[in-house]
Amino acid sequence: MFSPILGRLSDRFGRRPVLLVSLLGSAVGYVLFGIAGSLGMFFASRIIDGISGGNISTAQAVIADITRPEDRAKGMGLIGAAFGLGFILGPAIGGVLVSVAPWLPGAAAATASLVAFLLVLTLLPETLDPAARHEARRHPLNMQSLREALSHPLVGFCLVLVFLTIFAFANFETTFAQYAKLRFSFTTSTIAWLFAYAGLLGAIVQGGLVGRLSKRFGEGRLIVAGALLSFLALGFLPAAPSRGPLLALLAVLALGQGIAHPSLSALTSKLVNPDEVGGVMGVYQSFSSLARIVGPFWAEVVYGKLGAAWPFRTGSVFMLLACVVAAVMLARLQRREAGTA
Repeated sequence: MFSPILGRLSDRFGRRPVLLVSLLGSAVGYVLFGIAGSLGMFFASRIIDGISGGNISTAQAVIADITRPEDRAKGMGLIGAAFGLGFILGPAIGGVLVSVAPWLPGAAAATASLVAFLLVLTLLPETLDPAARHEARRHPLNMQSLREALSHPLVGFCLVLVFLTIFAFANFETTFAQYAKLRFSFTTSTIAWLFAYAGLLGAIVQGGLVGRLSKRFGEGRLIVAGALLSFLALGFLPAAPSRGPLLALLAVLALGQGIAHPSLSALTSKLVNPDEVGGVMGVYQSFSSLARIVGPFWAEVVYGKLGAAWPFRTGSVFMLLACVVAAVMLARLQRREAGTA
C-alpha cells in the first residue's frame, strides 16, 4: 500500500528526505518489535515498519536517477544482490540472536536501520534533478496523477510480469523445504544451506553478470530468457532424482531469476519520465508484494490438494505465461525502437 505513496513523495520532495524518515520509522518499528509485551504492540511494530519498508521504490528511484539508461540494469542488479544477501544473512543472524535473548533480533534490526540512516545522512546527496522535482510538484498528489503515470506504453506489461514471476517463484520458496524433506529426507540444516546456495548464486548473477548481459542483449531479451530458464527449472525440479541434479536446477533457477528481475525493474524505470519514477516503481513494488502474499497461499493449497510436486508445476505454468507476455512486450519494444530509429 505504501510503496507508491513513498515513491510519489520522493518524486515531489526528493529521495533523501523520504529515505531518512522511512529508515527512522523502521528503526522505531524494530525497537517496538523487540520490546513488544502484547499482541497489540507487536502488530503496531509491524504496521510501522510495513509503512516505512515501502522505501524500496525510493531506493530504486535513486538508482534510476544516477545511472545512464544503458547501466540501469546493473544498478538494479546491485540492489537485488544486496536483497539476496540480506535474506541469507538476516535469518541466520536472527536465529543466533534469538537463542541468546528474544529481544535481540529486534535490537539488531533497529541498529541496522540506524546505520543505514547514518549512511544516507552522511554519504548520499540528493539525486533527484531539481527540474524533475519541480515538474512533479506541478501535478497533484492523487490517484489520477498516478494512473496517468502508469498509462505509459509497456508499463502495464512490466507490472503483469513482476506479478507473474514473483507469484511463480513464491510457489517454489513456500513449499521447497516441505518438498525436500518429504522427497529426499533432507534435514532442516541441509535445506537452509540449499536456500543459501541458491540465494548466493542469485546475488552473484545480479551483482556481477546482469549489467554486462544487459548491455549486450538489452533488458527485453533478458526478461524473456530469465522467464524461460525459470520455467524450465521449476518444471523439471520435481523430476530431480538426487542431490546433484537438484543443485543444477537450483542454479538454473537462480540464473533465470537473477537476470529477469533487475532487467524488469530497470526497464520499468526507463519507460517513464524522471518525475514519475518514484511513484511508478512504488506501484511496481506493490505488485511484487501482492504476488508474495497470494503466491504462498496458492502454493500451500495446491500442495495439500494435488501433491508435493504441484506447486512447482503450477509455478512453471505461470512462468511460461510470463515468458509469453515478455515475448509480446519485447516485440512491441523492438517495433517502438525501430519507429524511433
